[in-house]
Amino acid sequence: MFSRSISSTLRVAMAAALVVAASAAAAAPVAAQSATESGWVSAWATALQSIPDLADPPPLYRTPEVAGRTVRQIVYPTLSGRGARIRISNAYGRGPLALTDVVLARSAGGADTQPGTSVRVTFAGKNAVTLQPGQEIDSDPVQTAVVAGEPYAISLVAGPRQTLTAWHRVANQVNYVSTPGDHAADVASNAFVRKFTESAWVSALDVRAPDASAIAAIGDSITDGLRSSLNRNRRWPDAFARRLDEGGAAHWSVLNLGISGNRLLSASSCYGEALERRFDRDALAHPGVRAVIVMIGINDINFAAMPPRAGLDCDFPHTPVTARDLIDGYRRLIERAHRSGVRIYGATLTPASLPPAREAMRASVNEWIRTSGVFDGVIDFDAALRDGAHPVQLQRRFDSGDHIHPNDDGYAAMAEAVPLATIAGLAHKQ
Repeated sequence: MFSRSISSTLRVAMAAALVVAASAAAAAPVAAQSATESGWVSAWATALQSIPDLADPPPLYRTPEVAGRTVRQIVYPTLSGRGARIRISNAYGRGPLALTDVVLARSAGGADTQPGTSVRVTFAGKNAVTLQPGQEIDSDPVQTAVVAGEPYAISLVAGPRQTLTAWHRVANQVNYVSTPGDHAADVASNAFVRKFTESAWVSALDVRAPDASAIAAIGDSITDGLRSSLNRNRRWPDAFARRLDEGGAAHWSVLNLGISGNRLLSASSCYGEALERRFDRDALAHPGVRAVIVMIGINDINFAAMPPRAGLDCDFPHTPVTARDLIDGYRRLIERAHRSGVRIYGATLTPASLPPAREAMRASVNEWIRTSGVFDGVIDFDAALRDGAHPVQLQRRFDSGDHIHPNDDGYAAMAEAVPLATIAGLAHKQ
């Protein structure tokens, strides 16, 4: 449910409302206008994080050898456009990022690409680019058509001494590393001998789509899609993007900016920068973003009681929080979104089978999200997933098995819980 009432007429006329939203782009705030005037909108994005610097990392944090090799990553844009560009990020790298060649192509499945679709990506006219720690860069425009929902391969050739010190750890997508050499333009997959399920260096694929806009979904592992099916795009933002498209809203993209383990208030070497500190870069800075859906806080509540994991330095002991701490953090996000001319929707925290004290905090936070009226709207993911007889628990049919993360059906139910007409009507409400 949304905190601001939505008439049944709007719900029935969902597709019409979505069309109206696009035509009302002229009424969008200055920040959104400036992003869309150039015609660029992010069609796919991910949030990067540093990799813990451990002498003997456990399997989850072991990185593939990338020096002098080609890394081929598969991405699924949620918006079509004519013309593309790629954002390369070394925001969380511990040393320079050197790439000697970058190629964009249509994927043919696995590490294969479709013949005749490869286009070289340049940076200020050059094939190679080097970024210092903290730097990001958008490529030159690439003259190619991008089709929403289709897979694209982004192939990046690492410099001869390059290491991997930052990534997106839970990509839920199989990506590939080659044998030594520049295989960026290879059509066949023969050289790509190593698989990994993280993504690196690429933080966005933008398309030229002057009449389109983006919705940024930002949060923790439940937005990230942890425990959803590998390679099948069954995270809730994926299902929401499909729902928008089926509702006649092909002019909206949905960006998944979740990080598994992420918290609103505290950073971690294992679970990424605190969301309130990464919010501007990961949500507001993407071109065309007109709305943000934020779901964060369960790890802030839960981690304080969790013991350290052997071999990991994850900033233990974790910082304890109160419901008021989280509410104050949400207010800061809302203020920054509104200052940028972006609508922000608060999502309730889903059931996690918590012990009584932590469950009381979750319930208090959810009550504030539902009733405070401070967010531009409320998406009640808790109501969509909870067991009616045992509301502190996920419905069994939505439980992936750990009693916290939804399965594919649960993520689909979350996508269904987002009222499309209200999201789509954000342009003319501003």
